[in-house]
Amino acid sequence: MVYVQRDADGHILRVEHEPFDEMTEVLAVESEELQRWITAKEEMKARLDALRSSDLDLIRVLEDVVSVLVVRGLISFTDLPEAARLKLDQRALARAEIEGLADVLGEEKDV
Repeated sequence: MVYVQRDADGHILRVEHEPFDEMTEVLAVESEELQRWITAKEEMKARLDALRSSDLDLIRVLEDVVSVLVVRGLISFTDLPEAARLKLDQRALARAEIEGLADVLGEEKDV
């Protein structure tokens, strides 16, 4: 048995192996509803993890887009908000430092 908290519409919000203050009922571990909820939670986590992972790639794409727009004169770097300029500068500096360290270590650069 597991201890379950449901919302006002009857959806499972939380499942624990031990009783907790907000629990609203007890549910069999083998119940089809619990298995569906667990499967959905795992799928949600996997999809969120995939999005988070792609966020890092997308950040680099956006940095490259900004760079191309600036180089082509379509925008001026100073058109960007100060916070954005600072972040882009910090990342460019960090990448340059990494490239320098990679040269010293004889490693391939992938920044």
